[in-house]
Amino acid sequence: MSQNPFDALGGGDLGGGLDLGALMQQAQQMQHDLQAAQQRLAETIVEGSVAGGAVTVSVSGVGELTGVTIKPEAVQGTDEESLADLGDLVVAAFRDARTRIDELAAETLGPLAGGLGGGDAGPGAAPGRLGF
Repeated sequence: MSQNPFDALGGGDLGGGLDLGALMQQAQQMQHDLQAAQQRLAETIVEGSVAGGAVTVSVSGVGELTGVTIKPEAVQGTDEESLADLGDLVVAAFRDARTRIDELAAETLGPLAGGLGGGDAGPGAAPGRLGF
Protein backbone atom coordinates (compact mmCIF):
# COMPACT_ATOMS: atom_id res chain seq x y z
CA MET A 1 0.00 0.00 0.00
CA SER A 2 1.34 3.43 -0.93
CA GLN A 3 2.12 6.06 1.72
CA ASN A 4 1.42 8.96 -0.67
CA PRO A 5 -2.01 10.48 0.12
CA PHE A 6 -2.15 12.01 -3.37
CA ASP A 7 -2.11 8.61 -5.10
CA ALA A 8 -5.90 8.48 -4.95
CA LEU A 9 -6.15 11.87 -6.67
CA GLY A 10 -4.50 10.94 -9.90
CA GLY A 11 -1.53 8.71 -9.47
CA GLY A 12 1.69 8.85 -7.55
CA ASP A 13 3.40 11.20 -10.00
CA LEU A 14 0.67 13.88 -9.64
CA GLY A 15 0.36 13.80 -13.40
CA GLY A 16 -3.23 12.62 -13.25
CA GLY A 17 -4.81 16.05 -13.20
CA LEU A 18 -3.79 17.63 -9.87
CA ASP A 19 -1.58 20.66 -10.50
CA LEU A 20 -0.57 21.94 -7.07
CA GLY A 21 1.32 24.89 -8.57
CA ALA A 22 -1.77 26.11 -10.41
CA LEU A 23 -3.89 25.55 -7.31
CA MET A 24 -1.49 27.62 -5.19
CA GLN A 25 -1.40 30.37 -7.83
CA GLN A 26 -5.20 30.47 -7.91
CA ALA A 27 -5.36 30.64 -4.10
CA GLN A 28 -2.86 33.52 -4.05
CA GLN A 29 -4.85 35.41 -6.69
CA MET A 30 -8.06 34.92 -4.72
CA GLN A 31 -6.33 36.18 -1.57
CA HIS A 32 -5.05 39.25 -3.45
CA ASP A 33 -8.51 39.97 -4.87
CA LEU A 34 -10.11 39.59 -1.43
CA GLN A 35 -7.59 41.96 0.17
CA ALA A 36 -8.16 44.54 -2.58
CA ALA A 37 -11.94 44.31 -2.09
CA GLN A 38 -11.53 44.68 1.67
CA GLN A 39 -9.39 47.78 1.14
CA ARG A 40 -11.97 49.32 -1.21
CA LEU A 41 -14.68 48.60 1.36
CA ALA A 42 -12.61 50.17 4.17
CA GLU A 43 -12.20 53.36 2.11
CA THR A 44 -15.93 53.63 1.37
CA ILE A 45 -18.13 56.05 3.32
CA VAL A 46 -21.82 55.18 3.61
CA GLU A 47 -24.59 57.43 4.86
CA GLY A 48 -27.61 56.39 6.84
CA SER A 49 -30.52 58.67 7.61
CA VAL A 50 -33.89 58.77 9.30
CA ALA A 51 -36.87 61.08 9.58
CA GLY A 52 -36.59 62.30 6.02
CA GLY A 53 -32.93 63.20 6.43
CA ALA A 54 -33.37 65.08 9.71
CA VAL A 55 -30.52 62.99 11.12
CA THR A 56 -27.78 61.63 8.87
CA VAL A 57 -24.66 59.75 9.88
CA SER A 58 -21.58 58.83 7.87
CA VAL A 59 -19.91 55.51 8.58
CA SER A 60 -16.81 53.99 7.02
CA GLY A 61 -16.94 50.56 5.41
CA VAL A 62 -15.32 49.11 8.52
CA GLY A 63 -17.98 50.57 10.81
CA GLU A 64 -16.26 53.72 12.09
CA LEU A 65 -18.67 56.60 12.68
CA THR A 66 -17.16 59.54 10.78
CA GLY A 67 -19.87 62.19 10.98
CA VAL A 68 -23.30 63.18 12.25
CA THR A 69 -25.53 65.83 10.71
CA ILE A 70 -28.63 67.01 12.58
CA LYS A 71 -31.07 69.41 10.96
CA PRO A 72 -32.83 71.90 13.24
CA GLU A 73 -36.23 70.23 12.75
CA ALA A 74 -34.84 67.07 14.39
CA VAL A 75 -34.58 68.90 17.72
CA GLN A 76 -38.03 69.43 19.21
CA GLY A 77 -36.83 70.86 22.51
CA THR A 78 -34.16 70.76 25.14
CA ASP A 79 -36.03 68.70 27.72
CA GLU A 80 -34.81 65.24 28.63
CA GLU A 81 -37.43 63.41 26.57
CA SER A 82 -36.73 65.43 23.41
CA LEU A 83 -33.00 64.85 23.73
CA ALA A 84 -33.60 61.12 24.29
CA ASP A 85 -35.69 61.11 21.10
CA LEU A 86 -32.81 62.80 19.26
CA GLY A 87 -30.45 60.14 20.58
CA ASP A 88 -32.81 57.46 19.30
CA LEU A 89 -32.76 59.10 15.85
CA VAL A 90 -28.95 59.04 15.80
CA VAL A 91 -28.95 55.35 16.74
CA ALA A 92 -31.53 54.59 14.05
CA ALA A 93 -29.51 56.47 11.42
CA PHE A 94 -26.39 54.52 12.45
CA ARG A 95 -28.30 51.25 12.11
CA ASP A 96 -29.47 52.32 8.66
CA ALA A 97 -25.87 53.00 7.63
CA ARG A 98 -24.69 49.71 9.13
CA THR A 99 -27.34 47.81 7.14
CA ARG A 100 -26.12 49.53 3.98
CA ILE A 101 -22.52 48.58 4.84
CA ASP A 102 -23.52 44.96 5.41
CA GLU A 103 -25.24 44.89 2.02
CA LEU A 104 -22.24 46.52 0.34
CA ALA A 105 -19.89 44.05 2.02
CA ALA A 106 -22.01 41.13 0.84
CA GLU A 107 -21.92 42.50 -2.73
CA THR A 108 -18.21 43.30 -2.62
CA LEU A 109 -16.83 40.35 -0.68
CA GLY A 110 -19.47 37.69 -1.32
CA PRO A 111 -18.28 36.57 -4.75
CA LEU A 112 -14.69 36.43 -3.48
CA ALA A 113 -15.52 34.50 -0.32
CA GLY A 114 -16.89 31.64 -2.38
CA GLY A 115 -19.38 30.61 0.27
CA LEU A 116 -17.02 30.97 3.20
CA GLY A 117 -18.68 32.20 6.34
CA GLY A 118 -22.26 31.15 6.06
CA GLY A 119 -23.43 30.30 2.59
CA ASP A 120 -26.73 31.96 1.64
CA ALA A 121 -27.12 33.91 4.86
CA GLY A 122 -29.04 37.06 4.08
CA PRO A 123 -28.44 40.57 5.38
CA GLY A 124 -28.46 40.57 9.14
CA ALA A 125 -27.40 36.95 9.52
CA ALA A 126 -24.60 36.53 12.04
CA PRO A 127 -21.94 34.91 9.80
CA GLY A 128 -22.12 37.65 7.19
CA ARG A 129 -22.21 40.60 9.57
CA LEU A 130 -19.18 42.78 10.01
CA GLY A 131 -19.33 42.30 13.76
CA PHE A 132 -20.12 45.73 15.14
